[in-house]
Amino acid sequence: MDKLFLSLVLVFGYVNNASAKEVYFAEIVIENHKFHPNVLELPKDVKVKLKVINKDPTPEEFESIELKREKVVSGNSDTIISFGPLKPGEYKFFGEFHEETAQGKIVVKE
Repeated sequence: MDKLFLSLVLVFGYVNNASAKEVYFAEIVIENHKFHPNVLELPKDVKVKLKVINKDPTPEEFESIELKREKVVSGNSDTIISFGPLKPGEYKFFGEFHEETAQGKIVVKE
């Protein structure tokens, strides 16, 4: 009985710690084939859920080589892109369908 109780405590404690990891929520908007804001500051060492809202009637592909992420966002819709945790630095992103105007970067400070 004591071993079972100890096992349950250890398992519950592990699950509880795993669910306590910090997640940072951020949002950017695509409008007129540009990202707003085009510079996004994020904290270091946390997982990120980035909501990308496309207010244009045409699709755009959010792409970042540094983040190893690319995702098409249909016109007048939104999506969530998860990544991280990130180390301090700059991470560029762009809209592949309108690369000349859809440019931005994520800045992670120390």
